[in-house]
Amino acid sequence: MDKVQVSSNTLSSRMDFQDMSQKLPHLNWLKAFEASARHLSFTHAATELNLTQAAISKQVKLLEQYLREPLFERRPRSLLLTKVGAAYLPKVRDGFERLAAGTEEVFGHRRSEVLTLRAPVGFSVNWIAPRLKTFVDRYPHRPIRVVSSVWGDEFDRERVDLDIQYGNGRWPGFKVDRLTWEVHEPVCAPGLIDGPAPIRAPADLAKHRLLHVLGYEEGWGTWLAQAQAPNVNAGQGLQFDTSLLAFEFAANGGGVALARSSLVGPMLENGRLVRPFDIPAPLNEAFYLMAPDDEVEHPDVPAFREWLLEEAHADPDNRRHMGVG
Repeated sequence: MDKVQVSSNTLSSRMDFQDMSQKLPHLNWLKAFEASARHLSFTHAATELNLTQAAISKQVKLLEQYLREPLFERRPRSLLLTKVGAAYLPKVRDGFERLAAGTEEVFGHRRSEVLTLRAPVGFSVNWIAPRLKTFVDRYPHRPIRVVSSVWGDEFDRERVDLDIQYGNGRWPGFKVDRLTWEVHEPVCAPGLIDGPAPIRAPADLAKHRLLHVLGYEEGWGTWLAQAQAPNVNAGQGLQFDTSLLAFEFAANGGGVALARSSLVGPMLENGRLVRPFDIPAPLNEAFYLMAPDDEVEHPDVPAFREWLLEEAHADPDNRRHMGVG
């Protein structure tokens, strides 16, 4: 009986919504009418809405047919609202304003209320997360939202206040602060070094699966050239879209990963991964903090930037690698 009642209520709600929607003119018609009434011109309304003059005129005509009333007096070079059109216009504007206010109330303040940082998932997990408690302890009343990304997407001004990207640091239109000084070097499970195919020298990697992380310009080819191991095929092996996946696969004995120093620290510290060689290769790229330089900052950005740069400058790996190369 309960199931029947739920289904009945759901069907009733759907019918009510359908009845309501059938009483409302098409939103595009209303937008065309409002813009035309504001400009008293189909041409100017078309420019604003990025449509043709003919399309605006047709949409207004469809609205008039739907309402069965003329909304404009069409003159050779201008429009005039009819009495019905003038009476209808404030109702349409009020509807749009209420919709905009409701959208702002539910969604629009999210960015201004909470400082939002976006960062690559591997950097979020292995670099930010172990340090973030110090910021929270220092500023307990300043909430922060951290969202992770896999690829270096373009800065989303509507959803994030700060972004961390990997690259060369040249992003026109943004304030940029360097966070890491990177080297990369092979890492693998401890058991792989003394396994059936021991790893004693870079040339021994020819007998092992190489693990690649997509999205980086500098990879195995760069490191093998530095290690003078030309006989190792830099392109063979498996590809992953995040460092976390590559490291986890390597820790389970699946192959040898090429790790950036800022990302692999926790797994080296807990012993799940080890370095088979002491051959760090310096990288030209690094992780950078980015913020638009043409917008008003979120009020918590200065404190967060200061804290993040303090952590970066105190990072032992950064201090060790600043002079490498």
